[in-house]
Amino acid sequence: MDVYKLWTCDDNSESQLSSTSSEIEKEIDVLRKTFDFVRLLKADSPHGVSGCVENPCQCFSFWKVDEPCENCISLKTFIDKKPRTKLEFMGTDIYQVFSKYVQVDGEPYVMELIKKLDEDSLLGVQDREKIMNKLSKYHKAMYTDALTGASNRRYFEDKLKKSHVPAGVAMIDLDDFKVYNDTCGHDAGDMVLVTVVDVIRRCIRKSDELVRYGGDEFLLVMPGIQEDDFAHKLRKIKRNIHAASVPGYSNIRLSASVGGVFSDGNSLDEAVSKADKLMYQAKTKKDTVVTDGHESVVGEPQKQEILIVDDSNINREILSEMLGNEYIIHEAASGEECIDLLNQYGTGISLVLLDIIMPEMDGFEVLDYMAEHHWIDDIPVIMISSEDSASSIRKAYEFGVSDYISRPFDSRVVYQRVFNTIKLYAKQRRLISLVSDQMYEKDKNNRMMISILSQIVEFRNGESGSHVVNIKRITELLLDRLPMRTNKYTVSGTEQLLIPMAAALHDIGKIGI
Repeated sequence: MDVYKLWTCDDNSESQLSSTSSEIEKEIDVLRKTFDFVRLLKADSPHGVSGCVENPCQCFSFWKVDEPCENCISLKTFIDKKPRTKLEFMGTDIYQVFSKYVQVDGEPYVMELIKKLDEDSLLGVQDREKIMNKLSKYHKAMYTDALTGASNRRYFEDKLKKSHVPAGVAMIDLDDFKVYNDTCGHDAGDMVLVTVVDVIRRCIRKSDELVRYGGDEFLLVMPGIQEDDFAHKLRKIKRNIHAASVPGYSNIRLSASVGGVFSDGNSLDEAVSKADKLMYQAKTKKDTVVTDGHESVVGEPQKQEILIVDDSNINREILSEMLGNEYIIHEAASGEECIDLLNQYGTGISLVLLDIIMPEMDGFEVLDYMAEHHWIDDIPVIMISSEDSASSIRKAYEFGVSDYISRPFDSRVVYQRVFNTIKLYAKQRRLISLVSDQMYEKDKNNRMMISILSQIVEFRNGESGSHVVNIKRITELLLDRLPMRTNKYTVSGTEQLLIPMAAALHDIGKIGI
């Protein structure tokens, strides 16, 4: 007998569907040689039929079930008398279920054949790899934010929300993001988000999770990080966001408010809620990090960080002992270690105390590297060396060092000169920040004025209001590209702001026509 004949037969005539008890028992005996479970389902009404495999029976039996299972093919088969098949999962096992309507001695039944499938019998090796690759791409696309490439909110809800792992958890919210969208357009807002994600990724490990939690809010989860390292990392991220430039939008100045908590294994969802509250505390000042440390205060001042670079261990110990009470000390025993630490901490380092004579990479090579990467403009360097020849001192100052101290030295003199240098640079940064803030506010007001002007022009002239905004944007793009095409024209920073403004206002007379 053909085992599948009953299931492939399209003729649903009574002669094909009807059997006697003895005939059906013989047929079941044959089917049991192929299928793991064979059973008849009987019901007083269609709602009593079930295709469940939780209680498979290997003997000929009659069933009465109160409730059907989910996607019950036997119920559907009982109603319309059409044969069906489906795959059903029980834990890690897969079953293939066949259902067909039959009549036994004039009574209605549904016959079910159930077979457990081996994984290897489903697909060949190549087909399995193709499907896994396809599913992997689908999984990645489903959990990835299309704009920034960070994980999306769905990934947090499905994969992270209920996890319980020791981790640093931070909410990062961009300040004044709506201004970028409203005054520069959504393209500018998109580029801001892409830039911020790129900045954060350069500061974190591959094992850390970055999620675009909302429009301009990002969730950062850093498993296994130490509490002190976590707070330092958040400050570094904030600084780097503030220092970042948005490609094509040089007039946009970024800042972020950050709230961070350290979860010691509680629900990640609870940690996110706490971090969110701290982030809103940070937003009261903007460009601020607030953490849940024991003495955490909004805008709490942090100790300045000093990097001591010397191949002599005793020299580093002397300087560390001298400055350790007032500053956070980092040490490097070589020029290579110094470069690695500068790459790690960036402008978080307030001062570098640098020796000249070191093996492999000496102090002058470190200065050359710092000058090449423009660190010497933001990070002051004091040379401390026993090499006190006039040529060495002159060369050091030519490289841009702020001060030069010869050994042996007086500890009080070193402390005071370190203090004065850090204070001078802090005042310089503060002054630059104030000027930048004023320029940013002025530029923001100008953008608002142009936005209003564009609406007036549209109302009075019938011309598209976006024309005014587009003229300004095109002019900015031309000015950004101009130095790449020719060195004939020199455009200062002030002119680079004024020219697009003048271009946008060149049709202002239309309002009066």
